[in-house]
Amino acid sequence: MSAPVRVWLNRTYAENVFFIEQLHEAPRPIEVHATHVDPDSPVLAAADHATLEPGDLTPDAYVGYALDYCARHSVDVFLPRLHQLAISLHQQEFEAVGTALVCPPATAVAAFDSKADGYAAIAAAGLPTPPWWQVRTAADLIAAVELIEAAGLTPCLKPSSGAGGEGFRVLTREPFGLHRLAGWDSRVQVDQVVAALEAAAPEGPAGPADLLVMPYLDGPEVSVDCLADRDGTLLAAVGRSKHRRRRSFTTAPQYLEPARRVVESTRMAFLSNVQFRHLAGEPVVIDVNTRPSGGLHQLRLCGLNLPWNAVQLALGERPDTDRAGELAGIDYTLVAGVRPVLPRQSPFGRGLTPVELVH
Repeated sequence: MSAPVRVWLNRTYAENVFFIEQLHEAPRPIEVHATHVDPDSPVLAAADHATLEPGDLTPDAYVGYALDYCARHSVDVFLPRLHQLAISLHQQEFEAVGTALVCPPATAVAAFDSKADGYAAIAAAGLPTPPWWQVRTAADLIAAVELIEAAGLTPCLKPSSGAGGEGFRVLTREPFGLHRLAGWDSRVQVDQVVAALEAAAPEGPAGPADLLVMPYLDGPEVSVDCLADRDGTLLAAVGRSKHRRRRSFTTAPQYLEPARRVVESTRMAFLSNVQFRHLAGEPVVIDVNTRPSGGLHQLRLCGLNLPWNAVQLALGERPDTDRAGELAGIDYTLVAGVRPVLPRQSPFGRGLTPVELVH
């Protein structure tokens, strides 16, 4: 049996438990390393080697930590989520210690480091985006909201930087009432946001604000998972349509062709994700992730293992990305699982010194 390929995922989101499971399903043995600041992170429970990492490093200091980790553990392939941009700028240094990076080049990562920059990159590729306004002041917010409402649409806002829908809010003029305490309500009153912006200092921890305001877009949301070679040539792409609990796959050109143009125009190597919603019935690009999506594992139903294919590319191999079976007519839903976590660390020692734990 060949020696295992050592793959490291640094501080990442819980859904990448399924990413790790797909690596373990590869035809070659994979030894998965995972690091996190949270000893209860599910990815630590899923990995073969779990390590608590320091939580107070600057991006440059983290690069030094990562280079040392790769050298000490003979990591073959490193898939960074945390500090992806800083790490991608040091690709040659990682290659010098024998580690291949699975992430896009720094130019592509930087292009989508903020959603405002990302929309500019999408527009440069000749693709439609929703109308959007970058908001830093109360006056900016009021002007954007009034334009959207004048068009008969509902305004919403989100941070210029962020992931996973964090910070997303629908803006409303409706006064607060008891009915708002029931259920899951993502709405916030326009006046509340205006007051918060007016109260924020121009500089300091509360400001300046960096928000995007745009119309709330119709569903379904279509999320296209992409795999590209080192030159940014698209090798595989499948769209996942999400409507409430029901999921399905699509290879419709109105989604896959714009995704290809985004990937290839920015040379978005390895794994990425392009998200669409609809404005007046037409798809528009609402986000581009320079990392694998949390739902990438759902492509198992298509016979695809893109995590393993990305590792193959990093190792200089050409993966087979032909889909098994037909995508049409496959509808599905998601079911969560359970797994044990690592022993809880003493509150007196946690975070003082990174402690390696072998799973």
